[in-house]
Amino acid sequence: MAPAVRLAEVSKAFGSLEAVKRLTLDVEEGEFLTLLGPSGCGKTTTLRLVSGFETPDSGVISIAGTVVNHLPAFRRPVNTVFQSYALFPHLTVFENVAYGLSIRRVDRATIRRRVGEMLERVGLPEKAGSLPRQLSGGQMQGIALARALVNEPRGLLLDEPPGALDAQPRQQMQLELKQVHRTLGISFIYVTHDQEEALVMSDRIAVMNQGDVMQLGTPGEIFERPRSRFVAEFVGASNFLVATAGPEGALHLPGGLVWQGAFAAPPAAGSQVELAVRPQRLRLVADPASEAGAANLTPVTLREVIYVGAWIRLLVELPGGAMLAVEDLPDRMALDYRALVPGQPLTLRVPPDALLRFEA
Repeated sequence: MAPAVRLAEVSKAFGSLEAVKRLTLDVEEGEFLTLLGPSGCGKTTTLRLVSGFETPDSGVISIAGTVVNHLPAFRRPVNTVFQSYALFPHLTVFENVAYGLSIRRVDRATIRRRVGEMLERVGLPEKAGSLPRQLSGGQMQGIALARALVNEPRGLLLDEPPGALDAQPRQQMQLELKQVHRTLGISFIYVTHDQEEALVMSDRIAVMNQGDVMQLGTPGEIFERPRSRFVAEFVGASNFLVATAGPEGALHLPGGLVWQGAFAAPPAAGSQVELAVRPQRLRLVADPASEAGAANLTPVTLREVIYVGAWIRLLVELPGGAMLAVEDLPDRMALDYRALVPGQPLTLRVPPDALLRFEA
């Protein structure tokens, strides 16, 4: 079976700016794929290429096995939901949702039925007679989603649709989108720069930078096994250190520290290695004597305690002067964070399998 959407060696430039560079990517049937990256990385241009709002300079775009390079947007079996909502201000909610069906000359009874079903699905049947200006931001986004889905597209393209919402309605919209996706079973391509949103919503994530995909994988693969410093730095916080590889895979850090990693292949002795470790993988040790002999027990000095509500963030200094962020849940910490004071000596455990290695 052909993928729902395939981009093969697709490129797009705007003058001297190469927005997308020989991009190859498959989106599977029924998949929720997120294009994640910083501003200017090419994710929105990629979405516009699939939708038909932009034409590729080279390469092939196909939807359900059919090449669509030169098909206009209205002839492609996908619909787009924009962050700006793009609702017609002079039309009621019902008329906005029905617009695509009306221009296709669908009969009135079918329009009433399908629009009613869509408004029920997004939880806004009572707003059918309202104008967009009478709706909240979250409600307008729900109507934009209903308008895109009422035409029963093969795929839905979403350009940061909750981006203009505050935190709570944004989280609610994320849940609603996941539920709609699960119910419909069609392919979603979602664009965002918010890495938490991508981790929460996606089946797979394509992390983009400078017009290409740096890594493609499940949320767990992207977060736990990033293949480059860029991915490790962009998707979740990481601590970065440079070490020198010694015999038998020993990692020598400034200040006389020697750590062990759990790499598939040890780095060559004498080579420079860039290490990354997630703050969530680091742990304070309450009784260092009871863990004598454990790998990577490290003396540190506490510099800051930051209360973030759901978790506690500590800033600690290694003997060589490097700073590490440590994050833990308050009720899981080995020590009471309320009793910690800056300048206090502590012991940190760095699990060998928590260390990620990149070429320095």
